[in-house]
Amino acid sequence: MEPSQVATKLSALAVYRDIVEQQPVMGAVTMLAQAVTLKDGPTALLSYSRVFYLLAQAGCDSLGQWLHQALRWSEGPYPIAVAWGCCSAMLEQTARHDVDTLAQLAQIPSEVWLEEIRSYLSPEQRDGVEGLPRWSGDAHFSFETLTQSYREEGTGLLARYKAFVWEDGTLIPVANPDCPTEEQLLGYDRHRNLVIQNTQSLLAGKYVNNVLLYGESGTGKSATVKHLLTLPGMENLRLIEADKENLSGLPALIRSLEGHPLKFIIFIDDLTFDRDDPTYSVLKTILEGGVERRPQNVAVYATSNRRHLVRQTISERAGDEMDRNETIREKTSLADRFGIRILYEGLRRDEYLALVDQLAQQQGCPLPPQQLHQQAIAWERHHGSTTPRTALQFVLSL
Repeated sequence: MEPSQVATKLSALAVYRDIVEQQPVMGAVTMLAQAVTLKDGPTALLSYSRVFYLLAQAGCDSLGQWLHQALRWSEGPYPIAVAWGCCSAMLEQTARHDVDTLAQLAQIPSEVWLEEIRSYLSPEQRDGVEGLPRWSGDAHFSFETLTQSYREEGTGLLARYKAFVWEDGTLIPVANPDCPTEEQLLGYDRHRNLVIQNTQSLLAGKYVNNVLLYGESGTGKSATVKHLLTLPGMENLRLIEADKENLSGLPALIRSLEGHPLKFIIFIDDLTFDRDDPTYSVLKTILEGGVERRPQNVAVYATSNRRHLVRQTISERAGDEMDRNETIREKTSLADRFGIRILYEGLRRDEYLALVDQLAQQQGCPLPPQQLHQQAIAWERHHGSTTPRTALQFVLSL
């Protein structure tokens, strides 16, 4: 492809219009191509510099590298159709033509662009061209590899990011999620293995249980769930965190995820309901599915400091209603809708002290064991719990 042909070729793209019309890099490339076509040297020079600036801003060394990323995360009709398994022959043929056009664009070396620009500049203007930066003319993608990625991992934000926050009806990607590593998790190996096994079944395409992790604060319930994203074999897992106050739009989100090649955990942290909380019925519907069954690629994981999730008052237990037992059962039945319920209790005293020893060694604490244990026990009595969080806070205080 010659630089003079680029503007016409880009205007003919039919499937990947989102890349041409919505991305500043391609806007600058289009302006560069149009300036070359019109033999407008100064405008072409300005556009060339802008292309390089935007590529550098995106962390890319070449136009081909940038185009690969743009094509990979495109939410155009072809990537979406392939991800959902409903692509027509005509759409595939058109997409192949578009990718071939963009590959030809990527293969134009920057030196070719600069030669065109030089020819349209006056002699005194040409000196500024020599010091301009260059990029390589490589295409880092092919139609076949892109299609395979769409089919196996989806496209758009869901494929690009591993963690999201559900807020006001919008999925907000988290570029650097706080996911503890194996070394940062303290104790509770058996508990984590139960969660990992259920998640592996989800990734294998099985219909799995929802999971409730409940018990004492500071035992690592939330860390257990977030840790899943760091494990090998979990590359197709996505974590969507939702606050209890933002549950109302979740049924529609979950419905939209059905059939997607990725697997999703809806994560609700620190879940507790007050009396007559309107979101109670929303979560009940999410867990049971109502008329619609929960999609096979979605599971709900929640953490709570309460076994039954719903706060109860003394008056409720005394009962003003005819059948107080039914009232209590109704309010405590939500937890029973989680097929897997895992209790996180505080550590035994010996487990707590062993953990203190381990953390103290990691931190290079010089205290002798007897003195260390005495202070650790005093700290625990003051803070009221023998949990990993308490142990870590104690060691960090030394």
